[in-house]
Amino acid sequence: MSKLRQNREEQSERPLQRAIDEQSLATRPRSIISAYIALTKPRVIELLLVTTAPVMFLAAQGLPNIWLVINTLIGGAAAAASASVFNCYVDRDIDAKMERTKDRPLVTGEISPRSALIFAFVLGIGSIFWLGGFTNWVTAGLTASAILLYAVFYTLVLKRRTSQNIVWGGAAGCMPVLIGWSAVTGGIAWEPVLLFLVVFFWTPPHYWPLAIKYKADYDAADVPMLPSKVPPTSVGRQMILYTWAMIACSLALIPVAPMGPVYTIVAVGAGVWFLWSCYSLVSRAKQGKDGTSLKAMKVFHGSITYLSLLFLAVAIDPFVPTLIPGIW
Repeated sequence: MSKLRQNREEQSERPLQRAIDEQSLATRPRSIISAYIALTKPRVIELLLVTTAPVMFLAAQGLPNIWLVINTLIGGAAAAASASVFNCYVDRDIDAKMERTKDRPLVTGEISPRSALIFAFVLGIGSIFWLGGFTNWVTAGLTASAILLYAVFYTLVLKRRTSQNIVWGGAAGCMPVLIGWSAVTGGIAWEPVLLFLVVFFWTPPHYWPLAIKYKADYDAADVPMLPSKVPPTSVGRQMILYTWAMIACSLALIPVAPMGPVYTIVAVGAGVWFLWSCYSLVSRAKQGKDGTSLKAMKVFHGSITYLSLLFLAVAIDPFVPTLIPGIW
């Protein structure tokens, strides 16, 4: 009888022990390697590389040297990682006040500020010399400018001072377009300048929906993001203006490059779709909707889809005349 009771007690304790073990795994600190990777903001790097490689295909009017592409992407990823680590180092005080960023390694203490700063310099200097050695020094110079734009101009100068911080600071995120083009050609032309402007005007309607969702975070950290200063309707109207400018630049590329049918169809179709999503956001805001019912994050994710489709079309378009002669 006592044995039976003991077996029952053991069986009843197993789910509890399993729950404790699962909780222990969930709260266990990440490895030091994972912490350093988290500092580099990998998702941001992915988005930046999405704009780099396609421009190289456009510059080469086909398939560029594969090793040139690989080396450019390695150097570009290291540069973007460096800028992100510098940002985490400078912003560690406000990251601690924001729900979205409170688990970053410099806030949790997994990595010391000194180690993060060394890591940022190693990545940044390494990326510049890597690109200088494997591509050209024009590309290396543009890369150095991109790091300085994000780490100094945006993070140190603009972010805590103006509600237009992401507009002008977003120029750093446009640099991969110039970097990809110069890696192939050794210089700059109107094509990458127009694509630079596409990304420049895309940045506010991409980032402001995220800032709408995390408005309380930015208020707590005293960061003057536009959604913390004006109502969603005003934010939405500004998003619409930037989106119109973005579409105009994307269409201007058609006669300048010139671009073919694949790019033209995607630029028009995706542009109209994203513009409609911005107008819809304003409409919901006018109806007094907020929180999840405002669906700001739907616009945020839509902006990523738009940019990915547009630059995929940039990459595919140069191959169309070869694959389908006489189509354009």
